[in-house]
Amino acid sequence: MRRHSHGYDFLFFIAILATVISLAPALAYLFELPRKMALPRDAYFTVQQIYTAWELFGIAILVQAVTLALLARLSVREHYVFRPVVAALVLLIAAQVLFWLSTYPANVATHNWTQIPEGWEALRRQWEYSHAAGAICQLLGLCSMIGVLFARIRASGR
Repeated sequence: MRRHSHGYDFLFFIAILATVISLAPALAYLFELPRKMALPRDAYFTVQQIYTAWELFGIAILVQAVTLALLARLSVREHYVFRPVVAALVLLIAAQVLFWLSTYPANVATHNWTQIPEGWEALRRQWEYSHAAGAICQLLGLCSMIGVLFARIRASGR
């Protein structure tokens, strides 16, 4: 695929779209955090059930990862594109590391927030703050991708 072709532009579009779709639930978690941290135990476990089937957002995350990796490969000679695309990819990977090392274990320990184990408050903090950190990573990744668009416009002389 030639750089600056319609296919290249379409790949950018899909990468940004997948990033925005992946960011949507992350921001929801982030913005809900203060209110959810104040909920008593039973209310918190009830509210957590709204996230049933949110794992389908994993499809957008997979598309995001694949398109960012392809863009990085295709833009390796254009540092003004390559660096922010790699930054977005690294930030996505960081968000996923946070999820798999902190969020997912809390889901497992609580059977997706259907069982109340000892120390559930620590698990709540782990779950909420790891989601918040992941949201910040995803938001910074989107900012990197938007920066790429401006860099491409400047480089094309428009």
